[in-house]
Amino acid sequence: MKECWIFGSSFIEDYSKYDVPQDAFVIAADGGYSHIKRLGIKPDLILGDFDSLNEKLPDDCDTITVPSRKDDTDMMLAVKKALEKGYCSITICGALGGRLDHTIANIQTLEFIYEHGGNGRIFSESNIVMLQSNSSKMYPKIDGFYFSIFSLTDETVVTTTGTKYNLTDYSLTRNFPLGVSNEILSEQAEITVKSGKLLILYSKK
Repeated sequence: MKECWIFGSSFIEDYSKYDVPQDAFVIAADGGYSHIKRLGIKPDLILGDFDSLNEKLPDDCDTITVPSRKDDTDMMLAVKKALEKGYCSITICGALGGRLDHTIANIQTLEFIYEHGGNGRIFSESNIVMLQSNSSKMYPKIDGFYFSIFSLTDETVVTTTGTKYNLTDYSLTRNFPLGVSNEILSEQAEITVKSGKLLILYSKK
């Protein structure tokens, strides 16, 4: 599957955790260019209104400058560009831990990817965020991380196996965080979603 990695401008502490595939299409969303530069990667596309970038852009990269007054965030524009180019697997970095409004916007952007046929995740050193709906999927144990699930819809019917607190055909609701701070006990856990939409997070302990 063709991969696209998009970097936003939120703080990154440990660049060694970001293993970007050599053949991935890499997009810098505004200030995300600083992170890509630190990683020693040449971006395939730089996009944004550049209100969060304080360094000169390279002359040898495709660059799209957009107005500061717009409906889409720079991250959403980057995601739309990735989907337009046919990238179904999208990893978003530099998208958590900064402004809370942008964090929520980026999680909504993750849902936009899903609704448009893509498979997205938000990745940082401390958190990995994904979505799941109407399917069964396996999730590996990551040492030192909690494993939490939340309903993104009013109700999500879910079964979990391989976790410390398992559920069987349980109706998670959006207004009660029952699925927080679980743990994967075996090599991997299986999550089955019968209806609704699930937000899945690995969070560093």
